[in-house]
Amino acid sequence: MPTYNKLVRDRIPEIIDKTGKKYSTRVLDKTEYIKELKKKSFEELEEYTNAENDEEALVELADLLEIIHALAETHGASIEKVEELRKQKAEERGGFKDKIFLIQVEE
Repeated sequence: MPTYNKLVRDRIPEIIDKTGKKYSTRVLDKTEYIKELKKKSFEELEEYTNAENDEEALVELADLLEIIHALAETHGASIEKVEELRKQKAEERGGFKDKIFLIQVEE
């Protein structure tokens, strides 16, 4: 039986059940949950960076967004609050639409 030891989406046990396979799970406490969400974010980011086309990239971005939603909730906020903060920061410092690549700044 393969060992995964990783955070999975909520319906994965249900999906495994339908295959007739046996499995074991446990519910993480808040500290473990945040740690595993952070690990999962790196996993999904790596999958995004390895995407070979726009469709794959969008699927991986959706996975990253799901993790961001979950992380916002663990910090007592909604995705709307995160979006509000994103807009505020974009207003103050700009976004990334202009594709500016800073090379150096004179001291």
